[in-house]
Amino acid sequence: MPQQTEASAPAARTEAPSGSRPRWWAELSLILLMYGCYSAGRLLARGDVSTAVDHGLAILRIEQALHLNAEHPLNRLFTREPWLGVPADFWYASLHYLVTPAVLVWLFRARAAFYRAARTWLMTSTFLGLIGFTLLPTCPPRLLSPEHGFVDTMAYYSSYGWWGGEASAPRGLGGLTNQYAAMPSLHVGWALWCGVMLWRHGGTRTARAAAVLYPLVTVVVVLGTANHYLLDAVAGTAVMGAGLLLTPRAMRGVDRVRALLTVRDTAVGTTAGTHSGDAGSPIVGSGCQTSAGERIPRQREARFGSTAAPDALSGGAGDGAPGWGLSRPDEVESLGKAR
Repeated sequence: MPQQTEASAPAARTEAPSGSRPRWWAELSLILLMYGCYSAGRLLARGDVSTAVDHGLAILRIEQALHLNAEHPLNRLFTREPWLGVPADFWYASLHYLVTPAVLVWLFRARAAFYRAARTWLMTSTFLGLIGFTLLPTCPPRLLSPEHGFVDTMAYYSSYGWWGGEASAPRGLGGLTNQYAAMPSLHVGWALWCGVMLWRHGGTRTARAAAVLYPLVTVVVVLGTANHYLLDAVAGTAVMGAGLLLTPRAMRGVDRVRALLTVRDTAVGTTAGTHSGDAGSPIVGSGCQTSAGERIPRQREARFGSTAAPDALSGGAGDGAPGWGLSRPDEVESLGKAR
């Protein structure tokens, strides 16, 4: 039994290695950079309005051919029942930006061993979504002409919240958002990511219930508020799946770049240290056995303010050369009497 305990201890320690948690300020900077790229990408990929409308109608035709029509019944229900429509609008306008960062912070603090992979998955999938916005600008159902039977619940219930008639943006800031970034639905994609994280790492029944309910309710909300088609939600799920498959490669690529930078910085630091050591090291003299500042036995300091070398002051007794300095006390006394 003791052998099994000792053998299992290293395995338990490897699950959450010490130092696996990144620095919080670096992670915050990275997440802000990701969100800035996400927002900028949405703005740059606005696309042509007529092209976006054509893409939206094409999606409707595909859904009709597949006998899919979840948007119309939900949209009519949310429009007819304010007790459903208003909370759905609040859900769409806020939770997308609150729950996802909250789950990231929770993973960072409580599940540090899994944080890096989870964050990389989210970021990779988000950039795949930006590619979709760029290549396929899509008009959401709420912006189609009324003949298609959709009501913009965000505009319909705008008096209840901070949003206006331009998606979930606050009133007067509609120009800062891209209303044609509907395909894929990252509302659904991010909600699915949150659900997976809560299911795998939550550890309680409440967490697992939230893991199931949050993505499902988000799908119902994006369809009922006429912000997305059903195929948008399917595409959002597919983007998260592709991001999950690409996450190991993305992490290996980042590790390679980090290793190369570390090796280069180490080499530069070693070279700089060698050069600085050569330039600044004190040299006492070739073949000298004493340290800098060490006094030689029987050496006397100059008393006449001279800066001459000690050998000159001592008469050069070591090499037999004639000198003019004095080295013995009796010589100093005799000189004083003579004077």
